[in-house]
Formats: sequence, C-alpha cells, structure tokens
Amino acid sequence: QVQFVESGGGLVQPGGSLRLSCAASGIIFDKYVMAWYRQAPGKQRELVATITSEGYTSYTNPVKGRFAISRDNAKNTVYLQMSSLVAEDTAVYYCNTPQINVDWGPGTQVTVSS
Repeated sequence: QVQFVESGGGLVQPGGSLRLSCAASGIIFDKYVMAWYRQAPGKQRELVATITSEGYTSYTNPVKGRFAISRDNAKNTVYLQMSSLVAEDTAVYYCNTPQINVDWGPGTQVTVSS
C-alpha cells in the first residue's frame, strides 16, 4: 500500500521559513515524479512544485524564487523548503505523485501570521 506522510508544518511569521518533509512507503520512490500541493481554506487543492526522478524541478508562479523542492531517493523522502513566507501561503500542504492514483496523506498545516 502506497502512503505519503507529511511533516514540518507550523505557525510562522511573515517573512519566515519552514522546511516540509514527506516520507513515502510502498512505492519504488526513485521511479516517480513527486509533487507538493496545497489547499487553502475555501479553495481547491493546487499544485505547488514538482520534481522528477532525475531532479528537474518546476514551480507554480506564486512560489517561484521562494520555495525549493528536493528529494532524497535513498530516504524515500521529498522536501519543500519555503522562504519569505506570506499570508497567502497559509494552507494544508500535501505530497503525492501525479503519475498514479494514490490516496492523499494527512497533510501538514502551514500558517503564516503575525
């Protein structure tokens, strides 16, 4: 059974930083594109960043230059380093792969507030 478990969220002031982690199990991790998504209150879940198995990355425009996605295939883990956080980044953050249908994990709450 494929599972993703996110961690690292929390309350941070505007301008602050957080590093999210996502541990994968039940999957040949290094074969798959991995992605981070987020869902803000009252909004649909949106794609934030992707990383291929070779390490090529892409980002949605609002986070370009502020977020960095990375992966450690030896640890079956994908990360999201978030900097210069703003209130609009407040959301529950999830990881998943866009290549197969996997149930969403619990997510990790990120709240940006003074």
